[in-house]
Amino acid sequence: MKKKPFRKLFFGLLILLLVAAGYLFWPEPPPPEPIIGKLQMKLPAETPPDTFRVGDYRILWPCREDGGTFLRIIHRNEPDHTVWASIPGESFINAARGRETVSGSRGHYTIRDKREQVYDRQSVGTPQQRDSLLLIPGRLYGEGDSLNYALRFSPTPEGHLRFEIQVPSHSANRVYFSGASRQAERFFGFGEQFSYFDLKGRRVPVFISEQGIGRGVQPLTWGADLTAGAGGDWYTSYACVPHYLTSDRRSLVLENYEYAVFDLRREERVQIEVFSSWASGRMIYASTPLGAIESYTRFAGRMRPLPDWLLRGAVIGLQGGTERVREIRKQLEEHQVPVAAFWLQDWVGQRTTSFGKQLWWNWELDRERYPGWPELRRELDSAGIKILTYINPFLVPVEAKDNHRRNLFQEAQARGFLVRNGQGEPYLIRNTDFSAGLLDLTQPDARAWIRAIIREELIGNGASGWMADFGEALPPDARLASREDAFRVHNRYAEDWASVNREAIDSQPDSLAGQLVFFSRSGYTRSPRYSTLFWLGDQLVSWDGQDGIKTAVTGLLSSGISGFSFNHSDIGGYTAITHPLKDYHRSQELFQRWAELAAFNVVFRTHEGNQPEANHQFYDDPATLAHFARCA
Repeated sequence: MKKKPFRKLFFGLLILLLVAAGYLFWPEPPPPEPIIGKLQMKLPAETPPDTFRVGDYRILWPCREDGGTFLRIIHRNEPDHTVWASIPGESFINAARGRETVSGSRGHYTIRDKREQVYDRQSVGTPQQRDSLLLIPGRLYGEGDSLNYALRFSPTPEGHLRFEIQVPSHSANRVYFSGASRQAERFFGFGEQFSYFDLKGRRVPVFISEQGIGRGVQPLTWGADLTAGAGGDWYTSYACVPHYLTSDRRSLVLENYEYAVFDLRREERVQIEVFSSWASGRMIYASTPLGAIESYTRFAGRMRPLPDWLLRGAVIGLQGGTERVREIRKQLEEHQVPVAAFWLQDWVGQRTTSFGKQLWWNWELDRERYPGWPELRRELDSAGIKILTYINPFLVPVEAKDNHRRNLFQEAQARGFLVRNGQGEPYLIRNTDFSAGLLDLTQPDARAWIRAIIREELIGNGASGWMADFGEALPPDARLASREDAFRVHNRYAEDWASVNREAIDSQPDSLAGQLVFFSRSGYTRSPRYSTLFWLGDQLVSWDGQDGIKTAVTGLLSSGISGFSFNHSDIGGYTAITHPLKDYHRSQELFQRWAELAAFNVVFRTHEGNQPEANHQFYDDPATLAHFARCA
C-alpha cells in the first residue's frame, strides 16, 4: 500500500518529462513573417505631393523621402504631426490567398495559416476625389498573377478618418495594411492584454478566447495543454480589441470582426493583417493621449456610471446557501466591514467537477440550496445590501439535478435556439467534465427568450446585478441561424452577449434600470457600449506576471486604453490547482496583497475560487478580516 504514492509520483514525473520533450523537440511552427514588398512607382524626383482634404484630415500623395515614395496623413490642427505614413519605397497595401486551420476546444484556439498566393508589390493609380470622399485605386502583383485594389478614405461624425481596403474575394482573402513606425515608438491598448503593457516587438493576434491556465507558468501550462489544450499563451485574452494608441500619439482601430493580427515585430513598421478581402478602420487624431481615448470611445461606446450602491463597500463572493450567508454576514458586521452586496453565484445550485466547485447552468433559483430566499432578500435589503447572481450563454442538461423545475437546455433545443454542429445537432461544448449547449445569439427569438429569463429569473428574484460570464467560446466551425460564417462572427459574440444583458436591463423602468449592473468577462471593440462593468477573468492564485496578480495590473491598464473604463479583478485570483507535483493554492499573504490592489479598483469583489477549501479566504481568521475591513 505504501508504494502507491511513489508510483503516482513516478508516473507523474514521466508524463511531465514526455510533455517537456514534446515542447522542446516538436515546437509550434513560427508564425508567418510580415509581407514586405516594393512600391512600383515611376515619378520624377521633383514631383510635388498633392494634398487631398478629407474632413479635417489631409492626405498627401506622392511624398518623397530618401528616394522612396510614400503616403502621409496629417490633421489640419497640427500639420507637422504625422497621423499615419507608409514606408518610403515600400508597398503599404498587400493581399494574399490563404487557408487557415483552426484547432482547439473549450474556448481555447490555435490558428495556423498557410499562404498560397502572395501579392507583395503595389502600384498606385490616380487618386479620385468627390466632395470629401477619396478613392485611391491601384494594382497588386504576385507570382504569376495580379489583382486590383481600392483604398477609400472618408470622414466620420466622430472626427476620425475612415479607411476601407477592398480586393476581389475570388482572388484573395487576406488584406494587409502597413505603416511606418519608429524604433522608440511604444504601442498600447489592444483590449485586455495581461502579459505586456507595451506590445512593440510582438505579434498580437485579435481573437477572443479563454486566457488559459498558466499562460507560460511551468509545468502548469504543459499539464493544462496536455490534458485539455488549455494552457494559453502570453497573448490569449477574453477581451482583445483591434485598437492601439502609441507614444507618438497615433491611434487606429479596425472595424472588422474577422480574425486580425497586428505585427509589431519589426521596429520600423506596423503591419495589420485581416482575414478578409475587405478591411475597414479609423485613424484617430488628438492633441493629447487622453483626447485620443475620448475620441476613440465616441466610436466604441462609453460605459455608463455605476450605481452608487455598488461603490459603498465590498461585494462578497460566497457560496453555500442561506445560512452560510447569514453566518459570514455576522462575521463581517463584527469586524465593521462595509458590504455593498453578496454575490451568490451558486443560486442555481452547485456541482462538483474535476476542476472544483462549479454551477448548474440552468438559470433558475435552487430553492433547496437557498431556502427562505425572499426572507434573506428582505434581511439584506433592510441593511442596504444587494444580491448579485450569475448567468452565462451556456445551458446544460439537468436530468441529473433532482430538484429542477425547468429544463432550459431542453426548451432551447426544442425551439432551435442552440448553436449547431455540421450535422445539424446542438453543438455540445466541453467544459471540464461536462458538456453544454451554446445559445445562438444571431437568432432574434433566442435573444428574446434569454432576455425573458434574465427578467423573470434574475431580476424577478430580486437580483440587483449578476456576472454575465463567458462569451468567448463560439466554435469557428459552428452552424448559425443567420447563416453567417461562425469564424467571422466569433469576436462579435462577446458584444452580442453583452447587448442581450443590457437590453434586459433597459427593458425595466428607468428607476430600476439605472440601479442594475452586470459584469462581463468577454469583450470586443464595442463591448463598453453595452457592458456596465468588466472583470479580468480567471487569474491563477499566484504572484507571477504570466497568470497571477501582476497580470491584473497589466490587464487593467491596457483595457483602460481601449475604453474599458470600469474593470476589476477577483481578489486573490480564481484558479487553484491541486496536484502531486505542485499545488497552486491561495495564501494569506497573496489574498491580502491582492485586497490592497483591489482597493484601488472601481469595484472591490471577492471570489472563493474554484477550490474554496484550498484557498485562503477573508473569513478564515480575525487578522485577515481586520485587514479586509481596512481595504474595503
